[in-house]
Amino acid sequence: MSRRYKSDFEEHQPEDKYVAAERKVKRLKGFYTHLIVYLCVNIFIVFVNINDLEPGESYFKIENFFTAFFWGIGLLVHGLSVFGHIFFFGSRWEERKIKEFMEEDKDSKWE
Repeated sequence: MSRRYKSDFEEHQPEDKYVAAERKVKRLKGFYTHLIVYLCVNIFIVFVNINDLEPGESYFKIENFFTAFFWGIGLLVHGLSVFGHIFFFGSRWEERKIKEFMEEDKDSKWE
């Protein structure tokens, strides 16, 4: 007996669907807000660092990129928490794994 995977939207009542959709929208809004703040702050830091340069000094020093790099790692993790399930553990992946486990179970019963 094959069981189709049901998403959050399919297996709940209409009120639950609304709550699930609202939760997704809030997570997306949080990520996009984080991204905009990241871009604005790092652009500001670039302008401040460029204004503080001595004549003939290069901007490309490691200390000018610490904030963007480490905050970028945090932004990447935030993005993966919001979008990662789509790429890594989406419904197609789950269906494939279910079929794989069912095949393993079917093969082991005949041994």
